[in-house]
Amino acid sequence: MQWRKYLYLLLFIAVLTGCDKNRVFEENQDIPNNSWQIRNVPQFSFVIEDPATTYNIYFNVRNAIFYEFYNLYMRAELIGPNGKPLDVKLHEMYLMDKTTGKPLGDGAGDIFDHQFLAIKNFKFPQAGTYKVRLKQYMRRDPLPGIMAVGVRVEKVNP
Repeated sequence: MQWRKYLYLLLFIAVLTGCDKNRVFEENQDIPNNSWQIRNVPQFSFVIEDPATTYNIYFNVRNAIFYEFYNLYMRAELIGPNGKPLDVKLHEMYLMDKTTGKPLGDGAGDIFDHQFLAIKNFKFPQAGTYKVRLKQYMRRDPLPGIMAVGVRVEKVNP
């Protein structure tokens, strides 16, 4: 059963790292023991070289079928090169249909991958290194069933 988990992880990585000219950054971090603790705040750093370009920022979420809720609340902070927050929001993402309970996203077996548009048409104020911090904001600590979270930054097509 463990080999299936690794196979899904490899397929997920292969799909996300395929040829994509608009992608500026993408990274996913595994959640230890597939149980996201509130104190575990994954951080992602990326470089923006062209602040004149417009970008979309996505959140990636991988969950197991045994995740107990239909949604996931996540607090996200976008931090600028000067260390000051540029955007702080609470995002609600739907992992399952709230009426039927059917898993959403791409998946096979008992693992599902999601990509949510979090910040649309964003213009970074300057070139430099930016950070995104993600914190689970559910009423459960730890939160079982969340296997990985990530961030993707891509250029918006003109």
